[in-house]
Amino acid sequence: MGPRLRALRRRRGLTLAELAAATGVSESTLSRLESGRRRATLELLLPLTRAYDVPLDDLVGAPRTGDPRIHLKPIHRFGTVLVPLSRRPGGTHAFKMIIPARPEPLEPAPQTHEGFEWLYVLDGRLRLVLGERDLVLPPGEAAEFDTSRPHWLGSADGGTVELLILFDLQGLRAHTHADAPRSSRRESE
Repeated sequence: MGPRLRALRRRRGLTLAELAAATGVSESTLSRLESGRRRATLELLLPLTRAYDVPLDDLVGAPRTGDPRIHLKPIHRFGTVLVPLSRRPGGTHAFKMIIPARPEPLEPAPQTHEGFEWLYVLDGRLRLVLGERDLVLPPGEAAEFDTSRPHWLGSADGGTVELLILFDLQGLRAHTHADAPRSSRRESE
């Protein structure tokens, strides 16, 4: 397990001191775990799973159970449902977002945060408020933007909206290339 722990720390670009500060486990203990001179205990592994944002089974190299199903745990936030589609810590994260139908449309409340977002509308009509722009995206439309710009996502007509979202904290862009003109995009008034 030691070499796996060392490789994981190095892939994250962390020093032993940084990992010690994040986990509360001393540098010397972390070093002994990585070199194999210390047996891993649950008390030592749990802070590492939180710091690396990986399941304990992945951290210890447990064999897969053979069950191919993905057990998705929806996150309810700001009146929407986010279903994580990726589990890899760091890098780009994929989500399915569901904006439920409402009898009265919500008033936009733009927010900002670090990162970059790419989205694709699967169903419904998405209202995307991005800075001073107010856009309506029908199914099949995509958008990408820096999330440090004030933005808000909602239903354009009160109906349910389903979309795929790729989010990256580091600001990497997801590009799509298509030959078809983007004539279906409309700005609302």
